[in-house]
Amino acid sequence: MPDTITFTLDGETVQARPGETIWEVANGRGLVIPHLCHKPAPGYRPDGNCRACMVEIEGERTLAASCIREPTDGMVVTTHSARAKSARKMVIEMLLADQPERDAAHDRSSHLWDMAEANGIAESRLPTLEAERIPLLDDSHVAMRVNLDACIQCGLCVRACREVQVNDVIGMAGRGHDAYPVFDFDDPMGESTCVACGECVQACPTGALMEASIVDARQIGDSADWDRETKSICPFCGVGCQVSLKSKGDRIVKVDGIDGPANEGRLCVKGRFGFDYIHHPHRLTVPLIRRDDAPAKGLNVDPGNLSTHFRKATWEEALEAAAAGLRGRGREVAGFGSAKCSNEEAYLFQKFIRQGFGHNNVDHCTRLCHASSVAALLENVGSGAVTATFNEIENADVAIVIGANPVENHPVAATYFKQFAKRGGKLIVMDPRGQALKRHAAHMVQFRPGADVALLNSIMHVIADEGLTDRQYIEAMTENWEAQKAHLEGFAPEKMTGLTGIDADTVRAVARTFAGAKAAMIFWGMGVSQHIHGTDNSRCLISLALMTGQVGRPGAGLHPLRGQNNVQGASDAGLIPMFLPDYASVLSEEVREKYAGLWGDEGGHGGEIVAEKGLTVTEILGAVHDDRIKAMYILGENPAMSDPDLDHARAALAKLDHLVVQDIFLTETANYADVILPASAFAEKAGTVTNTNRQVQMGRPAVPPPGEARQDWWIVTELAKRCGLDWRYTHPRDVFAEMKQVMPSLDNITWARLEDEGAVTYPSLSPEDPGQPIVFADGFPRAGGRARFTPADVIPPDETPDAEYPMILTTGRQLEHWHTGSMTRRATVLDAVEPEANCSLHPSTLRKLGVAPGGTVRLTTRRGSVTLLARMDRAVAPDMVFLPFAYVEAAANLLTNPALDPFGKIPEFKFSAVKVEAAEPIAAE
Repeated sequence: MPDTITFTLDGETVQARPGETIWEVANGRGLVIPHLCHKPAPGYRPDGNCRACMVEIEGERTLAASCIREPTDGMVVTTHSARAKSARKMVIEMLLADQPERDAAHDRSSHLWDMAEANGIAESRLPTLEAERIPLLDDSHVAMRVNLDACIQCGLCVRACREVQVNDVIGMAGRGHDAYPVFDFDDPMGESTCVACGECVQACPTGALMEASIVDARQIGDSADWDRETKSICPFCGVGCQVSLKSKGDRIVKVDGIDGPANEGRLCVKGRFGFDYIHHPHRLTVPLIRRDDAPAKGLNVDPGNLSTHFRKATWEEALEAAAAGLRGRGREVAGFGSAKCSNEEAYLFQKFIRQGFGHNNVDHCTRLCHASSVAALLENVGSGAVTATFNEIENADVAIVIGANPVENHPVAATYFKQFAKRGGKLIVMDPRGQALKRHAAHMVQFRPGADVALLNSIMHVIADEGLTDRQYIEAMTENWEAQKAHLEGFAPEKMTGLTGIDADTVRAVARTFAGAKAAMIFWGMGVSQHIHGTDNSRCLISLALMTGQVGRPGAGLHPLRGQNNVQGASDAGLIPMFLPDYASVLSEEVREKYAGLWGDEGGHGGEIVAEKGLTVTEILGAVHDDRIKAMYILGENPAMSDPDLDHARAALAKLDHLVVQDIFLTETANYADVILPASAFAEKAGTVTNTNRQVQMGRPAVPPPGEARQDWWIVTELAKRCGLDWRYTHPRDVFAEMKQVMPSLDNITWARLEDEGAVTYPSLSPEDPGQPIVFADGFPRAGGRARFTPADVIPPDETPDAEYPMILTTGRQLEHWHTGSMTRRATVLDAVEPEANCSLHPSTLRKLGVAPGGTVRLTTRRGSVTLLARMDRAVAPDMVFLPFAYVEAAANLLTNPALDPFGKIPEFKFSAVKVEAAEPIAAE
């Protein structure tokens, strides 16, 4: 096949790549051929059914649909001939004839009308055929509206649902002119299995499918009813989808996905419909100081009536009050930063704690999600970031997903996994709980909770025993293999079945599938990391990849899916107690000297970093109980909901003599504050973030913060000044410039470049390099350049089920809610879909309890008890209960086990012994 095809387009000689269509070549040269059924976006194949893109080809009697026709050498194509233009206009006029009436009172802006205007058509001359056949409007869905009167049967919604998002909800029913989209088996959209990703809405060219946020009471909408567009980043999970925020005045009215490197235009329900939390009436808009006569600190403040606990203050008064309780107190002060803030804000926060108070007692939520993964990666690979982007799955033929539920937790990443399986890739899903990826999996391994190490070691045993290892890679790129090999001899799958619950034949089949891959990836989530053996779990996954040579090549690598939008960036920026930016150890004299030279004497103690690892999140709260820490500064974190053993955590917050909380809502943690500083949501600030793929991306403010709220970098800077630091930052770009002086990961990445390009993956090898999606092809950033095998043994659970607590409790996220719910439970669509605290149990468990689905149960562990709705879910094993952690009224972490992984210091969130009982329904307030 030739490298290029040469042909003539409108009198000019042009070239096309193999597989490129006439439409794509024309569009690439700035020539816009009308299109309706074709969506020029990644993941959408052309269909050629609307005929709005017809062009004339010399020597052919019929016109050709340019979106599906590929040029050949010597072809002569004319796009603007009278015949082609007339045919296109007639197609559009015929389609307009059946559209809803469009006038000044019922304006409907859409891609169809844009194409009509581009062809000089203001209205159709043809009579409508719809007088007797106007379908009913469907307003059954909380997020979207369906008006099939506007449908042109282009099929884009079907392709969006089936082929791009791979949700398989939308199909076409009827024939010919009577064809129409249906949801599942012709259910109303709101009663179907639709997960509200909104891909169909973004794809629809006519407004037949439209966001409810831009539709009025008459079901009339205008997709162009906004006056400003801002390109930014989704504020939720670590995928880091790029978004277009459409604003009208000071309000965001809709969100579209744009072609970012991680999402290629796709979004999930949170990214598309979860935006309006920033306009919620609970937003903090003025600084607050606790009243002298306020009731005792605790979870009893009404966000709608703050005056009983707090009084309004000026910024000067509030900042001085905050600083007065922190200034000069050294080790009595500790800080929690946030992965919901920008890289620049994370950097400033850790710098403030270290330089302002002379210690390293600063941490953030990575301690509660992937600290064990980072610990194992740093130990055995030399870097805490992913070795390959999740998009590299397109080059793989086998992939493992373990301890992760990406369909709910990383939905856009999950679309790539589902597409991978549809085109023949072998997906191996391993999890104690069943999940939606099961139907796409070649192997679904539903093992017993806590048996990760036993299962993974048994898989590696088979690979080693059957000689399926990549011996050349092991010899050239790794160390300590002989110790690992000897260790695996005791993990024959037949011996491990009693621990894992998985038969030996299944283990052997999985091992052979993975070892036989040309290119394989391993993805994992908090089901791997949130255990007392989380570091050992990750060590096993790293060893599995190394022994088969699946690192450093296209379609191969290790990828812990990060949970928050900037947890990777916040970690990179040094918001960790044992590391400075780019994971430079606080124990290194060379590193400390570098920072002393950069930061100078801002903190009054020579600018030196203390050669002592700081305390982690859970250790800091323990130190409060021990009277070693008496004051805290908490930015954007919510330990009163996120920490394990919440009674212990909340008691620590109440004991502090000074607590400064900086947030956008009165969170459960802010209820304990002495000073509250109103902050900015991500759509209201400038700054960079780094996603799970190592892609550094630019966030831009679409609307201003409400009232007197301020951007977080400004607040941290002003507070630092009042605590004695000579900071002179005037914009986040100033902070980014300082970060580049100490962060090699930012080499060749500049603020100006990010503003222009939107995203750059690190490492970037030159000012023009978009970044390296795959790393460690030639060696690892460890001594000697080799990765290391670290054998991992089976560790018994910290607590096991017994007669009193006979079941296993595990926790996690739901599709619609995120983190502690402070944002998503204030988003109209998200809260409407999942408004009530719930847990999931197997049908057989509910029958034993005598509880019907939708009934009420009480969950009790050795630490506490909650009462909530019970949901029937066959994906949950009969001896388990799954509990989401976003609901304050039934806070999961009142029950969870605070035992820590000895290496990553991450709590045991995924395994607690629990008693489940039928309970009386919760009385309505």
